[in-house]
Amino acid sequence: MREISGNLVAKGVKIAAVAARFNGFLVDQLVKGAADAYSRLGADAKDLDVVRVPGSNELPVAANRLAKSGRYDAIVCLGAVVRGATPHADLINETVARALSQIALETGVPVINGVVAADNLEQAVERCGTKQGNKGFSAVEAAVETVNVLREIG
Repeated sequence: MREISGNLVAKGVKIAAVAARFNGFLVDQLVKGAADAYSRLGADAKDLDVVRVPGSNELPVAANRLAKSGRYDAIVCLGAVVRGATPHADLINETVARALSQIALETGVPVINGVVAADNLEQAVERCGTKQGNKGFSAVEAAVETVNVLREIG
């Protein structure tokens, strides 16, 4: 049996992070986590391009443009959607997740969904850098590993 797997070495992996401004106090922590991961995995954090959009709903259009630009090996999308009294959060989460997957399939560029979907503010805070880790950090790890897997596949 031959197994192909990627490594967690970011040197030579160019990533763009698309970050929502809405819930900025949460998303800013995701961006910090993404930069931290990029640096710890061997890249220079200053080489991480961060593109800001109004909210999570706007992540796909920017991710699509970046993926098609040919300048990046992967796109990481960062946002925080906290459920309220209406089904609006579910609509955004589902729409964004489908769109990001579609962009990756159409362009061949990994597009990682680093959007925190939480039932309440406490859960969101936990996923943006406290008890449950930092989804921005893990999204960059997923991006780097996926890029390296694709490189191994050829």
